[in-house]
Amino acid sequence: MTTMHSDSSLAKRLKITHPIIQGPFGGGLSSVDLVAAVSNSGGLGSYGAHIFNGTEIKELCVRIRTKTDRPFAINLWVSNEDPELSKFTEPQFIAQRNHYGEVYQRFGLEPPEWGDQHPANFDEQMEGVLEAAPAVFSFVFGISSPDILKACRERGILTIAAATTIAEAVAVEEAGVDMVLATGAEAGGHRPSFLRPSEDSLVGTFALLPAVRDNVRIPVIAAGGIADHRGVAAAQQLGADGVQIGTAFLACAESGTTSAHRESLLDNIDGLTTLSRAVTGRFARFLPNELSTNAPTKGASPLPFPAQSWLTGPIKNAAAVTVDPEFSSLYAGQVVPLVKHPKVDVLMQELIRGWN
Repeated sequence: MTTMHSDSSLAKRLKITHPIIQGPFGGGLSSVDLVAAVSNSGGLGSYGAHIFNGTEIKELCVRIRTKTDRPFAINLWVSNEDPELSKFTEPQFIAQRNHYGEVYQRFGLEPPEWGDQHPANFDEQMEGVLEAAPAVFSFVFGISSPDILKACRERGILTIAAATTIAEAVAVEEAGVDMVLATGAEAGGHRPSFLRPSEDSLVGTFALLPAVRDNVRIPVIAAGGIADHRGVAAAQQLGADGVQIGTAFLACAESGTTSAHRESLLDNIDGLTTLSRAVTGRFARFLPNELSTNAPTKGASPLPFPAQSWLTGPIKNAAAVTVDPEFSSLYAGQVVPLVKHPKVDVLMQELIRGWN
């Protein structure tokens, strides 16, 4: 565990050594080892638990606590389905599924059936979070209800909400959330916009950050486009109280990514990424491949979340096993050419030296 200390009020409030937060990864890309390694290095490890139920979240927190006695965060999606899902029909599902017929055959998969999947229940997930009481509860795709925020305060759980625009950041503060994550368009993974469509909320981190800082009084955490000490220093100069790092931690051996995904991040030179709804139905940033560019559907519109995930989930899982890069979900931010460190302890030391 590092002994260097950063002079940060945010770090003191979170009871961590350095104001560095590991971005939470959903879909199995988070890992207990990654969370523990970041927290044990003085940052705040985070686990993306939006696919888990309440009991699984409690069990997850027990496993994390066997590896670290330091604070960590559990992250959930406030909105676990798109509004359009309520009007979605079986014929629409089958029509889209037919586009993936050759891909299912390629991996020897049975096409998923209508009605096999059900979105996670956020309220039931929150029961698990409140009982497990992690140090931090972070959330995306909206703002948790006043009752949930009150319950977190009563249990001493700090809250962080993601915002992609000034208006969202102001709404987060007005709701009583403890801290706001200003997440710029450069960031990998899903765009967590909630007041306007994600396509209309693509503000870059270093334009968004100072504007959010000027409009809210709560601590502001910068996310997107940061992978080394230079990005950390720049974020601090623009008013950030701390930083959240995603892609650089995704490339670490302790993460839940496949070796092929990690190699694609560490060896990437051109840094080209794509924003797409094709993988899950929600706008997210990936390295471009057949899956993320929606090639199998020949341009047909993706289904609402999570119906699109019902179609692509088996494909992603099979591609991970067979190491097929064209049909893996290769989440990545625009900062990928700066990703250099395959171990958490080395990456943390690189990031720490950027904070003055």
